[in-house]
Amino acid sequence: MREVDDAVRRSDMEAFGKRYGWWILGLIVLGLAAFGAYIIWQNNQTAADGKLAEQYITAMDAAQAGDAKTARPILQKLADGSNEGYRAASLMMEGNLASERKDEKAAIAAYQTVIDDESLPEPFRNLALVRQTALQFDSISPDQVVARLKPLAIEGNPWFGPAGEMTAMAYIKQGKTDLAGTLFAALSKDKALPESTRRRTRQLAGVYGVDAVQDDESPAGAAPQQTAPAKGEGAN
Repeated sequence: MREVDDAVRRSDMEAFGKRYGWWILGLIVLGLAAFGAYIIWQNNQTAADGKLAEQYITAMDAAQAGDAKTARPILQKLADGSNEGYRAASLMMEGNLASERKDEKAAIAAYQTVIDDESLPEPFRNLALVRQTALQFDSISPDQVVARLKPLAIEGNPWFGPAGEMTAMAYIKQGKTDLAGTLFAALSKDKALPESTRRRTRQLAGVYGVDAVQDDESPAGAAPQQTAPAKGEGAN
């Protein structure tokens, strides 16, 4: 029975991996607003930058309201401008809008523009790489996934969570389940990641042969285990 249960769990996890490229987009998109706010704060020092901030906020509000017709011309104007921060943020938003309307080709192209432009802030270029790889996860080889994300799939990197999970899934496709299990275990131990991510990767690590149960998972307040006194010892 245990072998059957393990096989079922493995099948479920591999099915999760096939859906992973689309699932991760829902997590990463939450970071766009935060990046936008950071860029606005960083650049809103002059009247000209204030105008850019207003335009970007208008585009974001329109995009969040589902009004792509209003958002896209503003984003295109910002993407063609000279301010690197707003250019990157606008290209990322264009990619997001393209993804939402199921135009994968346009989304990938927008992200590639960000990736290739070395004048843009590195956090945006890394975000674009993660998003692009998530979109293409099922259509490119696992070797390509690993090669792209290996620099980001490192403990301490801000993108360790999504990059690490996709890299581990790519290892599974390569048949390198030992590497996948080890990477899932490392993810499960990273306290900077959400608890839901740590719990999921802990389970995946177990599926692929690595025990990632944490020492700090013992019930809060539990008393330490007492050892029996040695023979001849008594209470004082």
